Amino acid sequence: MALILGIESSCDETAAALVTDTREIVAHRLAGQEAEHTPYGGVVPEIAARAHVEALMPLVEGALADAGKSLDDADAIAATAGPGLIGGVMVGLVTAKALALAAHKPLIAVNHLEGHALSPRLASPDLKFPYLLLLVSGGHCQLLLVEGVGRYRRLATTIDDAAGEAFDKTAKLLGLGFPGGPAVERAARSGDPKAVPLPRPLVGTADPHFSFAGLKSAVGRARDAGRWSSEDISASFQQAVVDCLVDRTRRAIEAVRVERSRDTLLDCARSERGAIRALVVAGGVAANGAIRTSLQQLAAEQGLPFVAPPLWLCTDNAAMIAWAGAERFAAGLTDPLDTPARARWPLDPDAAPARGAGVKA
Repeated sequence: MALILGIESSCDETAAALVTDTREIVAHRLAGQEAEHTPYGGVVPEIAARAHVEALMPLVEGALADAGKSLDDADAIAATAGPGLIGGVMVGLVTAKALALAAHKPLIAVNHLEGHALSPRLASPDLKFPYLLLLVSGGHCQLLLVEGVGRYRRLATTIDDAAGEAFDKTAKLLGLGFPGGPAVERAARSGDPKAVPLPRPLVGTADPHFSFAGLKSAVGRARDAGRWSSEDISASFQQAVVDCLVDRTRRAIEAVRVERSRDTLLDCARSERGAIRALVVAGGVAANGAIRTSLQQLAAEQGLPFVAPPLWLCTDNAAMIAWAGAERFAAGLTDPLDTPARARWPLDPDAAPARGAGVKA
């Protein structure tokens, strides 16, 4: 049994965890920064980095104490090496390098997106590769075919804002507070999702890419019109996001199935190995109840199992980083101590840019 120490510091959550390769979360500690960033209505990178410096080592020491372990008991040390706010990523990665060097342990530099992509396998042992993943968070909105550890094929991405970014900006426009995603979801419960006529960008188009910048702008116009309550705008916005995510995910499923049916004509065994085994959602926005429910309905409609991590594993945490480290460690994948921190780090570096997309894609 391998025991992995995981460290996460890519945005505004500082966390440390100990996870085994048998899926036991031995210890997990997390410190949020809501109080630090609330006055600004969003995450301030410099403040976040300083908070990581102050919180990280006490969290690591606390997690080891909770587990009754020492650093020597860990088989490897995994840390988020990107993508994310570069100051925070550097804090976590440099700490992990120092611990690995001092304890003579292997370092595993984890892509934060891979942490999200593999987190459903931590909670659901029966989830097998390959599966279709909707990775939806504050900074990313992608559809990926997860074929194995380190093997990701990007099918679609956002051409502008991510869904989580649109939630945060909507909350700020409506004065709902920070963090924005949960604030919009709470307000939406009291609103009418059909009240405000909002657009569904790219819905019905052939390529399953996403776009949320225009939807965010439409929310601003609805607010300025003064005709609707913040609850109705929130509910209508959330429904628009749901409709976009479901339509785009359905399109990706259809596209993969067409591709696999062509494979069948050439190589039946290859097609069988490549069949989608589940529809999976992960990332911070996957904690939204309306989104989870709608995707579950889509999976049932498509005859696929639906898998989503527990809510606490959707948001940034160190357990998913430790688990990704465990999966990589089992595959013999470790990293040198000069591995750099990265602000950007695509899971599929060979994916072609989405038409019309900026640097985010």
